Amino acid sequence: MNAPFAPSREAVRAADLRHPDEAARIERFVAERHGSLFHRPAWLRAIERGTGQLARGLMAEKGGAITGWLPLTQVHSPIFGRMLASSGFAVEGGVLADQEDTAIQLCRSAEEYARRLSCTTIELRGGPAPADWTHRSDSHCGFVAALARDEEAVLLAIPRKQRAEVRKSLKTDFEVAIGTSPGDRAAHYAVYAASVRNLGTPVFPRGLFSAALEELDGDILTISHQGEPVASVLSFYHDGAVLPYWGGGTWAARHLRANERMYFELMRHALGRGCDRFDFGRSKTNSGPYHYKKNWGFVPEPLSYASWTAPGAERRDADPTSSRHSARIALWKKLPLPVANALGPLIARGLG
Repeated sequence: MNAPFAPSREAVRAADLRHPDEAARIERFVAERHGSLFHRPAWLRAIERGTGQLARGLMAEKGGAITGWLPLTQVHSPIFGRMLASSGFAVEGGVLADQEDTAIQLCRSAEEYARRLSCTTIELRGGPAPADWTHRSDSHCGFVAALARDEEAVLLAIPRKQRAEVRKSLKTDFEVAIGTSPGDRAAHYAVYAASVRNLGTPVFPRGLFSAALEELDGDILTISHQGEPVASVLSFYHDGAVLPYWGGGTWAARHLRANERMYFELMRHALGRGCDRFDFGRSKTNSGPYHYKKNWGFVPEPLSYASWTAPGAERRDADPTSSRHSARIALWKKLPLPVANALGPLIARGLG
């Protein structure tokens, strides 16, 4: 009698994301397991195109089938150092795997991969990680809710106080534009750049937004008042959800209630596209945006993040709320907008 075939062993290797067939295989794996937008090779590709930070990843295979995937962005910053982020410039990521053992194996392989790439830090924004890594679940919360069946039901699902603000915004003579044209992109960048400067944060490169719109399913919704854009958001559509991702408003947006109008119009638009969930993204726990999203009726869900730091290396600190950066943030808020827009992308592309 012949001996039975030995079961094939699981192996981990670096993915070749520049090979279309390999990227397509991983895209299918992510879709079948309902992975996040930020697990997709298309996201990594957009980040590389828009910031210059390299798209990488580790995949586990057994018997010719993918059993695990760890998307990675290799981030280099002269200010914050080198790291592997999963995923870069994202609020989610981490290992997507069939078994926990596979996930841990991918993380251990990532440690060696980071050493080879001279990266002293690995950041996982979700998913399992080894017990000896640093784990946090108190820094950020996510906000996701089902979209009601129609426009009136969406409005009634908003808590009474916030619903009153939305109703007031509907009485204002706003212009609403949705698209991806050069004009849409220019309006969005102008509003977004002003918004993040006012928060003391450097703006991302303009090319990042264009690359994301070209690689992924997304669009821009802009609210204008008397011909002037006052609020704008770049959103993505993934697995039945709309994700308002890069959005902001000018100083005028607040008293005009332009943000209230913007998000309600996005809910309307998402319904028309067949979305069943509104993913309001993440916010720092107990921050202003955290409470704003709660006012809309979204329930905060703590997010679990994990990180690894190479032995002997200093922990990476790019947290904008860190006391280490408070003086820099205060100074940035005072910069003239043209100066902030010129310098911001040089810094922001290294934040990861």
